[in-house]
Amino acid sequence: MGGAALAVLMALAVLGVHWRARARWRREGEAQDAAHAAALAKAEAQANERLGACAHEIDTLAAQNDALRAELAQRKSAADALDAALYAERARCEAAQQRAAGIADEAARLRHMSATFERWHEQMISLMAQNHDMHQKNQELSSIVSHVLIVSLNASIEAARAGAAGRGFSIVAGEVRTLATRSQELSKSYRDSLHRNDLVTAATFQDIQAGGKMIAASLASVESLSTQLRTQLAQAHAEALA
Repeated sequence: MGGAALAVLMALAVLGVHWRARARWRREGEAQDAAHAAALAKAEAQANERLGACAHEIDTLAAQNDALRAELAQRKSAADALDAALYAERARCEAAQQRAAGIADEAARLRHMSATFERWHEQMISLMAQNHDMHQKNQELSSIVSHVLIVSLNASIEAARAGAAGRGFSIVAGEVRTLATRSQELSKSYRDSLHRNDLVTAATFQDIQAGGKMIAASLASVESLSTQLRTQLAQAHAEALA
């Protein structure tokens, strides 16, 4: 009996030790579980914090991306507007260049016409000088014809005084008087033609002078317009380069 009791006591002692060990292990396990739970909670909190920061960063990046897209769209719109403006300016410059070329051609044509009118002006001056010289020569011819008439009359008178002896001379004097009369009529007709020619020449000379002045004024206007157009083209080119 004593040995059995001792065995029971020893068994109870071992069982107590075992229960105490299990209790200690349980407490240590609970402590470890609590530590693991705290660590897990901490890690989860840190992960949530990081996720929140990442979400905020993603929202910020998305906002920046939207802003960049809006800026790119605005810049594209501005670039399209600039391209349209450049195209319009290029078209306007081309039209202005064509206009300048047309003005240059018109100026060259006017210069040619002006040179032609100047040549006509000089020719009309020479023609008027020739007409004046022809008037003087006709006056000299008319004076000579008048003297011939006077001489023929005097010869006829002297032949009449001479009687039969001067009959032949009287016939010659009559023929001379007839020729002188015809010459006088031709001289008068020539003088009238010269006067009409003077009127036509003077009118033509005035028309040429007026036409030359009009062409000179037109040429000055065209050259002024060409200068203004070249200035505008230079300014447009400078603005395009700027």
